[in-house]
Amino acid sequence: MKNILARTSIGISELKSNPSAAIHRADGPVAILNRNTPVAYLVPAAHWEAICERLDDAELADLIRSRAGETPVSTQLDDL
Repeated sequence: MKNILARTSIGISELKSNPSAAIHRADGPVAILNRNTPVAYLVPAAHWEAICERLDDAELADLIRSRAGETPVSTQLDDL
């Protein structure tokens, strides 16, 4: 049996019958189950936006770390 990574879950049949109720009931991620196995997660828009921001921040942090040893080059704005 797989772990369910959400505090709330809903069967796929229940989701099909009333998707807007599942969305409004969600106070965070909702696991969508098919035969008691998670097949998808329904994530509120605000949570998804926060996840995307954190991923962008992590990518920028990796880029900064990869360039930490580079020698800076002096330039003027007009040269660009």
